[in-house]
Amino acid sequence: MVTLTDIERESYKNSPIHRLDPRVKLLFALAIIIYVVSLPRIHEKNMIHLFAIEVYLLLLVLVSGLDLRYFFLRIVAILPFGLGIALIQPFLRPSFIENYTLYPVDLPLGLSITYEGLAFGSTLLAKFLVCITAIVLLSSTTRLRDMVSAADRMGIPREFTLLLSMMVRYLFLFWAVLKRIRIAQQTRLFDIWNKDVPRRWAIEQVGNSMSAIFIRSYEQGERTYISMLCRGYGRGYEKAYYRTKIRIPDIFFLLLSACCILYIHLYI
Repeated sequence: MVTLTDIERESYKNSPIHRLDPRVKLLFALAIIIYVVSLPRIHEKNMIHLFAIEVYLLLLVLVSGLDLRYFFLRIVAILPFGLGIALIQPFLRPSFIENYTLYPVDLPLGLSITYEGLAFGSTLLAKFLVCITAIVLLSSTTRLRDMVSAADRMGIPREFTLLLSMMVRYLFLFWAVLKRIRIAQQTRLFDIWNKDVPRRWAIEQVGNSMSAIFIRSYEQGERTYISMLCRGYGRGYEKAYYRTKIRIPDIFFLLLSACCILYIHLYI
């Protein structure tokens, strides 16, 4: 199981990727996502381009020295969200495709598979895989507070960065609260998958745990907001930037990545 502590521990490692400026890594991830999304919906070279981008990202993972087990576990945990959407595409007929070629297979309930649907579904899944690989690489090599500060310095609206900074600050706190609740349930031999107890009672216990976390988060939010007001929040002095500048290795990484993307798009 990958926990929040494991994810944050990975970002404290020392490697050429970890030492890059957070703004550079954020721009790199956004550039990868924009390029992948901008690819045609159906094209014969889509899979080649996406495969090459994925190989480049995996090379960066190896250079950064990340724990491959945690890295791929995080990808596997996110993958089902896009997998379900991609799996239904072969059975659909999108409006942007004029002519369909039926796949020679008989299916029940009047379902039919098209070659165009298979191509679109596979491309959609590959795009999703490349995007989440870039995001996981970014989050695994960048501390959460540095990522929020980088977004703030890049001009992201202050309301978004404020919400993100508060989430980052108290995410680990509520994870610890949830962990204590789970330990208390385990000491009382509670198991949601236990078939010897009524299912309704087990669901009620889970609901009680969620209610407790909600109430504690509400109370903690009230106390935090009052403390912020007492310390002068809202007067324009609450921004705190890290004092770093774009260095030569950062510029070299951006140029190298841009050249790789252009080469993949034009010559592969």
